[in-house]
Amino acid sequence: MPPPVDWPSRIRSWDRRLVAAARPIRVLGPLSWPASVEAAWLQRWRNGQRCLPLVPDASGPDQVDARVALKELLDDLDEAHPLAAFLGATARSYQRALDMLDARGTPGFVAHSRALYGHPRDPVVPGVEALEGAQPVPTHLDAAHAFLTASAGCDIPSPLASFDDQAAAAWLDERIQPLFDKPLRIELDPDLPSLATAGSRRIRLRAGARFSEQALRQLLEHEALVHTATKRSGKAQPLLSSLGLSSPRTTAAQEGLATVAELITDTMDLIRLRRVALRIVAVDAALEGADFLDVFEILRAGGQPAEEAFRSAARVFRGGDVRGKVAFTKDVVYLRGMARVHTFLLAALRDHHPALPARLFAGRMTLGDALRLEPFFDDGTLKAARVLPTWVTELSSLAAYLAWSAFSTRIPVAEVSLEDFMDSPD
Repeated sequence: MPPPVDWPSRIRSWDRRLVAAARPIRVLGPLSWPASVEAAWLQRWRNGQRCLPLVPDASGPDQVDARVALKELLDDLDEAHPLAAFLGATARSYQRALDMLDARGTPGFVAHSRALYGHPRDPVVPGVEALEGAQPVPTHLDAAHAFLTASAGCDIPSPLASFDDQAAAAWLDERIQPLFDKPLRIELDPDLPSLATAGSRRIRLRAGARFSEQALRQLLEHEALVHTATKRSGKAQPLLSSLGLSSPRTTAAQEGLATVAELITDTMDLIRLRRVALRIVAVDAALEGADFLDVFEILRAGGQPAEEAFRSAARVFRGGDVRGKVAFTKDVVYLRGMARVHTFLLAALRDHHPALPARLFAGRMTLGDALRLEPFFDDGTLKAARVLPTWVTELSSLAAYLAWSAFSTRIPVAEVSLEDFMDSPD
């Protein structure tokens, strides 16, 4: 009789190999435009010149070694074990990302991007549309237009951006450090395309930007208490430290969890919600053939100032073709993830899985992973999250919020006027 398989040792070995193979892979970095492109193009645009941006050919680092390591790992994996299957899915996600990078500027780039991040015309929640007699599930583009229409008449002033970059860093540092057992650096980066990004060791803010207190509370919930917290918890897993990887297959769940956190904690503001929606409209327009100028003007018409409209359009066309048809669909994940995480959390509580919301913070995983890995959390193989935001621990309040918001989406707000609420004089 053959000796029993030592699964923990095999899983641990495969896990370490995956982490080593994935470490040098950067997906967004090779696609980003140099900061000089923005300044040069905006100057020409302000001078009345209608031209497309001149973007240098982005050639990322040689990923041959990473490809070889991923293939060798996949050849060795026995995916009959659920933890090995998780490793296999994560490795294939990185392979797909490398294929996408190799296909920059071609239709193949769109195909790979869609497989990783989704498409504006995909349904916001999969599967429901297949039920007989069910109403068609809205697409991400439908949801984006609905948000934009519902908020179009809301004349609400923007929060005052009273914090410069140094003050913003100090505000975050004061509130973040007590949350974690190891210090987290707050750094300023002049070349950061977004306002902020988070990893396990640092949070970067765009140098020179100004922030409102609302924006800082939003960054605290989104970046620190989701992105940093899940990455740190995942890296600390003794058997499956690859749960700390920012693998492309987990992006939708991560960004969905972070945007749901903003909504639940009242740190999502109208400008941000419209920005998320506008980017989906912009991605769809680019895929349909709109060039950079067209997309830039769509974003400006949606209320974005020129600098922000440029950066949003650049996000859409990074890795693509500024003439249109080839675009990066990653910005779909915010609405896609938000809708799916919201539905998943409500279904988890309804179906008597109260531990699932907190387990999403034990590492970076897809929603399906959280279900498949349940037995390994139950038996202690996988460890609980190290840091949890308050809204996840207060399940009764979470359930009430989810139930109400699920119902409220059925109210035809567009057909309601204030006069409908007038009391009868009789």
